[in-house]
Amino acid sequence: WIDGITYTSSTNTPEYTFINAKGCDSLVNLNLTINNSNTGTDVITACDNYTWIDGVTYSSSINGPSITLINSLGCDSVITLDLTINNSVTETDVVTACDAFTWIDGVTYTSTTNLPTITLSNFLGCDSLVTLDLTINTVDNSVTQTEDSLIANQLAAHYQWLDCDNGYNLIPAATKQSFSTYTIGNYACAISLNGCIDTTACYPLVV
Repeated sequence: WIDGITYTSSTNTPEYTFINAKGCDSLVNLNLTINNSNTGTDVITACDNYTWIDGVTYSSSINGPSITLINSLGCDSVITLDLTINNSVTETDVVTACDAFTWIDGVTYTSTTNLPTITLSNFLGCDSLVTLDLTINTVDNSVTQTEDSLIANQLAAHYQWLDCDNGYNLIPAATKQSFSTYTIGNYACAISLNGCIDTTACYPLVV
C-alpha cells in the first residue's frame, strides 16, 4: 500500500496520514480484500487415452502436466493432471470340444470357427475383446454292414465293440475297425477319436 507495506490477507485497519493539496492532514483508511490464487490436482483414471482440458490427448499414465485458469474470484488457478491410463486387452479363447460348444455369447457352435467375438469389461474396467478359436471334433458313428461283419466307418480311431444283448458289455479283444463273430446277436462300437467318444447304434450280426 501507500505505507510501503505488502499485505497478504484482507484487512481494514491500516491508516495513513499525508498532507493534502491545501496543507492539511488527510487520513486514509485501507479496506483491503485479498482473493487467493489456488492450486489443485485433477485425478483421472481412463481407458486407453484421455483428452484433458489442455487439449492434449494422453495415451499413457502421467503426473505433472499443469494448466493455469482463472478462478471465480478472478485469480490464477493452477491445476495439475494426475492421470492413470488402463489399457483395453484383446484375447483369444482357444477351445476344443466334441460335437458342439456353447460359448459365453450364449451361441451353440457345431462346427470349427475362429470368427465369433465378444466385448467384455476387464478387471480394470476397460474393454476386453475376446475372440473364440474353436475346434469341433466329431466322430462318425455310422457302420457298414456286410454279410459276415460290421465295419465302423470312422477311420484312424480307437474301437471297442460291445454286446448290446448283454448290457453293452465289452467284447474282449474286439478293438479293430471291423468286427465279426460266430455268435448271433446285436453289436455296437464305442469309437474314440481326438478326445471324443461316440457309440454306434446296435446292428444285428447273423453268421
